Amino acid sequence: MVIEKFLELKENFELKKYVRNMDFDKKNCCSFYGSPKKHPYGKERVILVADPFGEHTFYYDFKLKDILSIEEQGCITSPAGDSIAMVRLWVKNGSVGLQCTPFAVGQTI
Repeated sequence: MVIEKFLELKENFELKKYVRNMDFDKKNCCSFYGSPKKHPYGKERVILVADPFGEHTFYYDFKLKDILSIEEQGCITSPAGDSIAMVRLWVKNGSVGLQCTPFAVGQTI
């Protein structure tokens, strides 16, 4: 899959319907900040792009069942005027998530 296609700004993921518990113990989870995207092939998973306008961004991959709560954050805007919604996900401690850093071979960071 082409990196640009995977991280493009289309297809924001509506997470509101997945919020299960607004009253949770923050000691039993960790928060992750980013822009939610639909998973390319897993309906029960979500992609969270950490810095959607950054040159060297990365993303997280979580199971929806491991997300305890979702806090909507403000939108961020690129210098070109594109705007994107951001959220804070609260994920259960002990859950397995993926942190992925796409790169082009031959390009140094």
